[in-house]
Amino acid sequence: MASPATCAAAFLAHPPALLDYAAIHSCLLRGDARLSLPLLALLLLLHFRLLAASASVHFTPAVSRLAARLRLSPSMAAATLLALGNGAPDAFASAAALSGPAGMPRAGLAAILSAGAFVSAFAVGAVALIAAPFAVPPAPFARDVFFYLVAASALFYVYLSAEIFLWQAVGLVLFYAFFVGLVFYMDLGGDEAKAASTAAAELQMANGIGRVAMDLPVTVEDRKQQDPALCTVLRKVTEVWEQPIAFVLKLTIPSTLPSEWNKFYICANICLCPLLLLYSFGSFIPLDTRIVFLLPQIRFPIWAVVLFASLCLALSHFLLEKEAPETENTASTLVSFIMSVFWISTMAGELLNCLAAIGVIVDFPPAILGMTVLAWGNSVGDLVADVALARAGQPRIAIAGCFAGPMFNMLVGLGTALVVQTARVYPKAYVLEFHVGIVVAFVFLLLSLMGTLLVVTWARFRVPRFWGYCLMGIYILFTIVSIAIASSSR
Repeated sequence: MASPATCAAAFLAHPPALLDYAAIHSCLLRGDARLSLPLLALLLLLHFRLLAASASVHFTPAVSRLAARLRLSPSMAAATLLALGNGAPDAFASAAALSGPAGMPRAGLAAILSAGAFVSAFAVGAVALIAAPFAVPPAPFARDVFFYLVAASALFYVYLSAEIFLWQAVGLVLFYAFFVGLVFYMDLGGDEAKAASTAAAELQMANGIGRVAMDLPVTVEDRKQQDPALCTVLRKVTEVWEQPIAFVLKLTIPSTLPSEWNKFYICANICLCPLLLLYSFGSFIPLDTRIVFLLPQIRFPIWAVVLFASLCLALSHFLLEKEAPETENTASTLVSFIMSVFWISTMAGELLNCLAAIGVIVDFPPAILGMTVLAWGNSVGDLVADVALARAGQPRIAIAGCFAGPMFNMLVGLGTALVVQTARVYPKAYVLEFHVGIVVAFVFLLLSLMGTLLVVTWARFRVPRFWGYCLMGIYILFTIVSIAIASSSR
């Protein structure tokens, strides 16, 4: 049994996290894996559900309305807001991994690559099997695949050098900015710009449907007529699980529709959102930072000042506001977007910490965690969304999303995290931990991208059905090889 001093040190080891899962195992449950593993597994499911609900119920509608208001073309929406919507969970989870304990940076990089291989191979293959043969626009398709191929090749070169400098990390982010600029230039004045808001809204709606379908299995609806009693039980269990999660998210994420206006939730948003945003900047401004407020001789902690100010604003709103607004508020949409990102990033970090604790308890290699659980957990939502688009008669948009999202994860999500890490050690280089499994992931990712570009070009920019089977086979082979390598290198 751990000593009280050891337990106290464990609980204080990682202050940015909401919970210290290693301390829960070693101290609270006295190192008994029979108790800690079920509890951590339950917490893992809770984090997954919070992350998915934040993305599907709140983040997706906010992005959809922002795209409509900004009148973005489908290509521009896919390269910016849609890529952020699909890739936020993966990007934040992998970014959290780079700043995590030993072994987890490798898991984060493995997750980015594995998620990219999953979407660009398995998801593209699924879309091809459902909708093929179908034509794709030559210039946008070649542009998206080529840029993703160049980005993956450049990162592979950097990884083989075993170190990355600040200018290289900044270059990754700027490369995606250049890609967005090129998309904007190619779309400028085109037909896509005329139907921008409608297409963006439809795409986000289909994306949201896909993510909701991932969270609520369709088998419940399929069995509704066959077994009403079982369906009722499953619905009750789902409601018990969903209600607390929905309540917490409504307290902290404002609704953007006038029809969903609720004075209690709006006041709670005004009170809690500033405090949560202050918490998210805790690494720059500690919560216990003391400042002068009202009384010149007394310094109050900044969290208390923010809480007092937000409480006053919430009380004023409760007393003055009597009716719901007649139109949608752009400010509420923007705040909803920001708070959804906060929950996605926070739950991604908690998810990663929980996975790390489980990996330590069962002696599971971090590379396998990154290549399986962490990569699949968020990429399944992209798969369901892309399949839903293909079934709805939009395979071209589905294919575009299969490349924009993973490229965003690699260049912006991972790139931003690398900028932070390289800036900390500047002018020295940030050392990249080598693992043969990551090399294999790079090889398979490049293979799937080059194969798709060559085959579709050879077929005169039509996606053939046989290539869908080939891509799925490539991903299955990649998974088998990766797990075998990770298991042999323990």
